[in-house]
This record gives sequence, structure tokens and C-alpha cells, in this order.
Amino acid sequence: MGEMKWYVLRAAGGKEKKAKEYLEKEIERSGLQDSVAQVLVPVKKEIVTKNGKRKAVDKLLFPGYVLIHAELSAKLENIIRNLVPGMSGFLTEKKTTTGAQFERIPVPIREEEAQRILGVQDENVDSAAETLVNYEIGESVRITDGPFSGFSGVVDEILEDRSKVKVIVVIFGRKTQLELSFTQVTKE
Repeated sequence: MGEMKWYVLRAAGGKEKKAKEYLEKEIERSGLQDSVAQVLVPVKKEIVTKNGKRKAVDKLLFPGYVLIHAELSAKLENIIRNLVPGMSGFLTEKKTTTGAQFERIPVPIREEEAQRILGVQDENVDSAAETLVNYEIGESVRITDGPFSGFSGVVDEILEDRSKVKVIVVIFGRKTQLELSFTQVTKE
């Protein structure tokens, strides 16, 4: 029995999760579960504010790619290349000439690279989509989004639980307090 290695597979953009599901079903149907340790679509948790509501979403780390930790066989290679809709083969391939035709040989990624990717995955599991606060009270900020875009102001209050800051802005000679999301301001 050979050694399990990490391979990167090409998938149609936006179809990575579906391709992963199809691949897992084909592996199970073909009885190759022993030669495949894991099929992975690397994602990171992000907080997105849409229509005033915050929600945690999975953002793809590598759009268009799926990772597989497997002991590669001709049968598994055939499944990946020909039987999984939305999947077009391996990312890294060597082409060798055998007679009159080219033979494509999948090349695994380095173990350090795989561990780095898996480390990012584990880190995201531990931090359940936390929002980083990089503003301080009294700090100057520029508004980048919304009706007051382009205005400068000073951070007056930080509302971490709601991912918002209160900023004092001078409008028509008067100090006005605005409540803005972290994504609407940037440091000056």
C-alpha cells in the first residue's frame, strides 16, 4: 500500500462544494474509502453585514480548487478526471511522453504547504467568526462608504458586540455623531 499525499483538484468556479459532494459519493460507490482520507474545500469564516444584519459566512480560501488527501490509484484518478461533474482534473501535472502520446501524471503538493492550509482551517474552527477591532477612541478615521463617504472624523465610542463605531464628524460647522459599521471606516 502506498503513501497518502495531498493533491489539488481543479473545480468549476462556484461549484467547489458540489464537486466535493459528487467526488465523495463516487469514492463511496466505488469502494475507495480506504485510499481517501479527506476531501476538503478550504474556507474561512467571515462576518458580513447585509441589509443591516450581521451573519457569519464561509468564504472560499482558494476559489476553483478542492483538496484531496489520498493514495492515488488509476481508478481514483479516472473518477476525478472523468466521473465528477464540475471537476476537470489535477492542478499540478507533469506531462511525459510515452511513444506517440502524452501521459499526465498528478504531482502532490508539499506536506508543509498542506499543513499550512490545514492550519488555516483549524484556526478558523477555533475562532468562530470573530470581528477584529483595530480602532481606538480618539483616533482619526475616514468614512469610506455610505452617505457621508469622504468625510473625516474621530472615533468616540466602539460597539464591539455590534461591529460598529460611533464617529464625531463636523458637518456644516456642527459636531455630529454617526454610528457606522467597521467596514464603513478606515484609519487615516
